[in-house]
Amino acid sequence: MAPTRTERNSNYLLILVCLAQFMVILDVAIVNVALPSIHDSLGFSQTGLQWVVNAYTLTFAGFLMLGGRACDLFGRRRVFLGGTILFALASLACALADDRTLLVAARAVQGLGAAVISAASLAIVTTAFEEGHERNRALGVWGAMAGLGGATGVLLGGLLTQGFGWPSIFLINVPIGIMVALAARREIPADGEPAPGRQFDFAGAVLVSAGLTALVYGIVRTDDLGWGSPGVLLPLLGAALILGLFVLVEGRLVRDPLVPLRIFQIPQLRAASLIIALLFAGVFAMWFFLSLYLQQVLGQDALQAGLSFLPLTIGVAGSSTIVPKLVARFGVRPVLTAGMLIAALGLFWLSDLRSGGSYLADVLPGGVLATIGLGSSLVPATIIGVKGVAAAESGLASGILNTSRLGGGTIGLAALATLAASHTNSELAGGAGQLAALSDGYSLALLLGAACCLAGAIVAAVLLREPRAGRPPVGSGRAAEPATDPALHR
Repeated sequence: MAPTRTERNSNYLLILVCLAQFMVILDVAIVNVALPSIHDSLGFSQTGLQWVVNAYTLTFAGFLMLGGRACDLFGRRRVFLGGTILFALASLACALADDRTLLVAARAVQGLGAAVISAASLAIVTTAFEEGHERNRALGVWGAMAGLGGATGVLLGGLLTQGFGWPSIFLINVPIGIMVALAARREIPADGEPAPGRQFDFAGAVLVSAGLTALVYGIVRTDDLGWGSPGVLLPLLGAALILGLFVLVEGRLVRDPLVPLRIFQIPQLRAASLIIALLFAGVFAMWFFLSLYLQQVLGQDALQAGLSFLPLTIGVAGSSTIVPKLVARFGVRPVLTAGMLIAALGLFWLSDLRSGGSYLADVLPGGVLATIGLGSSLVPATIIGVKGVAAAESGLASGILNTSRLGGGTIGLAALATLAASHTNSELAGGAGQLAALSDGYSLALLLGAACCLAGAIVAAVLLREPRAGRPPVGSGRAAEPATDPALHR
């Protein structure tokens, strides 16, 4: 039977928002393969090089909740269009940057645009598809694009860097962004008028972004100063104070908070957010370390390293696509727990990296397992995280889940990269060779990433419970219908 007009429109809408999500996640990973070229071209230090990644992911994570709340207040199509245009312009600025400061600043603005796009895209999927099978299918495709963007980034980054130089990895976003913006005006349903009298909580967005920035800065500085140094302790203390002030402001001082604290009354949203943060703390850092290992230790060029990630791309895309069927059959908790365990096993395999290793024996098996675990975990965690959230708060829930993903990945990368560098320096001081010391540092980081995923599996097995029937959706004034999705009863 041919699809109806409504089904075709829904499919076009899903393709559009998934393309946008693919673009912004692609830009998290596409830089990894180009890092050595950027290092040589602009003269970054090894620790400073992290900020090419972290400037993007910090503003991405810090403004996701603002982007999600903006969708609820001003309309999903308006916010999606604005974020897409900002992202395309910032990408052009990245491509044209000719010094370190300009590149890092442009990456930060690019991350702001990405935050708005990502929060809006998930909010659109959540509200455009009916809860149950249709939404789960759409979230499976959305999750596949999110995972595919991360895995494809290293492949495309290798092809572009090798063929056209590192600025091309940013320039490619400009025509894609224009195409997405033009299509969005036609495919995304028009919004109503902005909610009257609602305020835009810039204070909350600034506080959470400043708190995350201070936290990551303090962790990164441990490589040079040590954990007990004032240069480390003061930023970490400042992060704690700023984030504490953020909670105070949101709970008591603003009329329309960025994050109304009542949203955390949903237990499955709390658990899903923690699981996603642990998942990305381990797997997000994997792309960074494997890219460096393939090029610095195994001697691959950027193109070879990109091609080496192709099987990992297939693993994450394939698992994300089939996991909604597994959720329908076995339930969210078993599938999510198994996915986190598979990711932990893959990272544990990778923790045996060594200077005399090979791609086929040391990288491929563990990498494929880790990416299968990524796809098998992200989709069910998203499904359960948005379950029962009212349409009026869909942007907020989307922002929280996306913040957990990017915040976990950013902090995880900062912590693990610092520990890896410290371990490498210690090995070098003890007389180890350069390649052996680098491999040992990467191995330690990947082992700790495996521990993060194992902790996420434990959280999924212990904390995920069936939502109570009749609980009103957050943001609504009426009782919800009893939960009927069989996936939530297992």
